[in-house]
Amino acid sequence: MKRLLLVFILLFSTLGAQEEYELGEGYQVGELPIYLGGYFSVDYRKQDEEDRYRVDDIAFMSYGGNNTLSYMVELEFKEFYVETHDNDGTRTERDHTLYIERLYLDYTINDTMKLRLGKFNSPIGYWNLMPINVLRETTSSPISTEIIYPRYTTGVDFSYRSFNENEIALDLILQDNIPIDDAYNNYDVDKHYGLGLSYGDGSYELKVNGGYFSKRDHHPGVHDFMYGLLSAKYEQEMYQILAEAGMQESKEHDKNYAAYLQGLYRFTPKHIGVLRLESYKDELLDENDNIAIFGYTYRPLFPVALKLEYQQHTRSNLNQFIFSFSVLF
Repeated sequence: MKRLLLVFILLFSTLGAQEEYELGEGYQVGELPIYLGGYFSVDYRKQDEEDRYRVDDIAFMSYGGNNTLSYMVELEFKEFYVETHDNDGTRTERDHTLYIERLYLDYTINDTMKLRLGKFNSPIGYWNLMPINVLRETTSSPISTEIIYPRYTTGVDFSYRSFNENEIALDLILQDNIPIDDAYNNYDVDKHYGLGLSYGDGSYELKVNGGYFSKRDHHPGVHDFMYGLLSAKYEQEMYQILAEAGMQESKEHDKNYAAYLQGLYRFTPKHIGVLRLESYKDELLDENDNIAIFGYTYRPLFPVALKLEYQQHTRSNLNQFIFSFSVLF
């Protein structure tokens, strides 16, 4: 199926592309409302006893549509090449599997309601809606996106948006089926029911999410989880403040929690500084940590990002420096 989707995308490229191409906007297929694009990301990580070089993301995208129907197809090689140097020597890993990261169809019912069907990023919080490295201001993602809720859902999302003086948004997530290529998901789920509500007034926005999901696990263990996440965002031209705090609970284990507070300052449109503070406790893995992340992003163009990041952990063996380079086509 993945190969057929890739062939489908490549066939469209033979129809001809737009004459004027802008980096990050994708190629338009002839006069059709169809675009071809992609992105890639490479990174380097330095820890006390380990150096890692990685070609992480190589992705192919097709997207487009009209006022009523639109679609997104994203196929990706994940960790295409990884070379690690540590006390045991050098290890090289390659994964040349082409995964389906996103595959969905949107139906716009009217100006306020939309239906999404397929595999998509779970519309939970703010960070989880930024799946592409080049569009974020740090290479790493907060731990809350890994241990609280499923990052991806294969099912239906019904969304409502009002655009009056204040913006109110509602998301209803429904999954009761096997997933589409769940290799990217932090949890392998076959059920996911969630509800999200947000309120925005100009420069600030508040959002609350809650739900239930069930893991696809044929071995004894934890299967059913409840989660909740509270998020807030405040943004001006020069800076942004972003915060998320969540909790997860199951019958077999005590509560997991994760939270972060991130401040972002734009010295210029090309130079951005980031400070993120995180804290989490994972009962399933018997782990907890407090993290301070200092980051800098340089964007010679918006679809191109060079990022430097240093992480200071209370679990000092996890202290690390990360450099990444990513481009959106």
